[in-house]
Amino acid sequence: MKNINIHYKLYVLALLTFSPLSVAQDWNGTVLGFEAPPKPVLGDMLGIRHILNDNGFTYNLAYLNEIGWNGGGGYNHDRHVAYIDQFSLTFNQDLERWTGIPDARIEGNIVNRNHNDNLTTKRLQDPRVNFNDLSQESWGGQSITRLGWLTFARSFDDRRLTWRVGMMNKVQTFDQIIPCDFQLLSQCGGKSANALTWNNWNVHTWGTTLEYKVTPTVSLKGGVMEQNPNAASRSHAWSWSTKGSKGILLPVEIEARPLINGLPGAYNLGVVFTNASQTDLFRGKSGQAGATDPDGYKKHNHTWFMYAGMNQQLTQHQDDPNRGLSTSFSMSLANQSTNYIHQVYAASLRYRGLFDARPEDWIGFGLTWTEMSNQYARNQRYLNRINGVSDYSNPAYHPVPGHSVSGEFYYRLRPVSWLELQPGIQYWHHPGGVSRTQDAWVTELKTIVTF
Repeated sequence: MKNINIHYKLYVLALLTFSPLSVAQDWNGTVLGFEAPPKPVLGDMLGIRHILNDNGFTYNLAYLNEIGWNGGGGYNHDRHVAYIDQFSLTFNQDLERWTGIPDARIEGNIVNRNHNDNLTTKRLQDPRVNFNDLSQESWGGQSITRLGWLTFARSFDDRRLTWRVGMMNKVQTFDQIIPCDFQLLSQCGGKSANALTWNNWNVHTWGTTLEYKVTPTVSLKGGVMEQNPNAASRSHAWSWSTKGSKGILLPVEIEARPLINGLPGAYNLGVVFTNASQTDLFRGKSGQAGATDPDGYKKHNHTWFMYAGMNQQLTQHQDDPNRGLSTSFSMSLANQSTNYIHQVYAASLRYRGLFDARPEDWIGFGLTWTEMSNQYARNQRYLNRINGVSDYSNPAYHPVPGHSVSGEFYYRLRPVSWLELQPGIQYWHHPGGVSRTQDAWVTELKTIVTF
C-alpha cells in the first residue's frame, strides 16, 4: 500500500494555501490549520536568508519525527517503540522579476526519510492483510532521499488561471483543504490518496495541471498526470524517466473557500479517472474465481475514484481571528473491484488557542471509519476454502477484513517559535479491518523543528 503516503506537513500546506492565487483576501485559514510558517531556529542566517528572499528564492527547511508505542492490544502484544523521521526542503524561485512572465516560478521539494520503523505492521495489525491506516503517517516504507516535485508554474488572465507542468505531486494542486496535523494517516489531510493510483508528498510523476478561479472563492482544477506504479520505488527517486508507466490519471476537482457567518471554510469534491490496467480483487478472466482461473485474475482497462471534504471554522475566540474551534470531514469512495479500501469517512475537531496563556497551542480529536472492499474479503474467504484452512491461528489462513475504526486525541504546544511538540493517544478498533485482532491503544509523540 505504498501509494497511500500522505506526508505533506502544515507548513508546506500553509505555503501553498496562502499564495495569492489560492484565497480571497479576507479569508484567514489559521484556525482551519493553515498557519503561516513559524520563525525558524536559524533566523536570518547572518543575512543570507534576506539576500535569497530579495532575489526571489524562498524556502522552508524542517525536521519531523513521529514516535508510536503500543500501550495495549493489537496483533502482537510485545511492546515496541517505533521511531521515524525526515528532513524536508520545499522551495520556490520567483521568475517574474527576471523574465516578466506573470507569476512565473520554479517549485521544488526534496525529502530525506530515515528509520524505517512501522508500528502498524510490526505490532498493531495482522500482517496477512493489507493495512488501511498508519499510526505514523509519515512512514513511507523506505529510508531514502528523493525528489518530491520540480515544476514550472505561471498564471494567466490576471492571475485567475494557473498552469503547472513538470515532475509533480498531486498535493501541489489537489485536495488541499484539510491540514496534516494528526499523526494517524487517516486523519492526515484529505482522502484522495486512497485512490492507490497516485502518491503524496515525496514521490513525483510527470504531469500538467490547470486551476481556474471562477470567482474569488470557487476554483476548478484539472490535470493529466502519469500513472506509474513504480514511482515510489528507489530507482525512481531522482529519475526523469517514465519507465513503468501504465497510463494516465485524469483528476478533476471543484474547491470553494467561502466565508460563512464571517468565518472561513474550505470545501472540495474531486473525481479521478485512470485508463491504467487494474487487477480485479476476486474475479478471474474466464469467469471463475481468480485464484483458480488458469488465465489469472481479470484485468480492468480503467477505474474511478471519488473524494470530498470540508473544513469549517465554527467559533472565534473573543476578538482574535487566529483562535477558535473548527471541524473537518472527509470521505472517499472507490471501485471495490479494484481497490481494497472501499469507503473511508473521517471527522475531526480542532481548537487553536483554547488557553489565553497558550494562544498558539492546538487540541485535536478525530475519528475515522474505514470499510474494506467486499470483493477483497470475498477473495480471502475463497482462498481459505480452496486451501482447506479455517483456523485463524494457522499461518496459511487469510483473515477476512470488514470495517475498522481509529481515533486520536492530541495536544500540540510551541515552547519556542521554531519547535512544536505534539503528544497524543490513539485507539484502534479492528486494526486492518480484522475483527479477530484485539483493539489497541497507542501513545504518540510528534516533533517538528523549523530551520
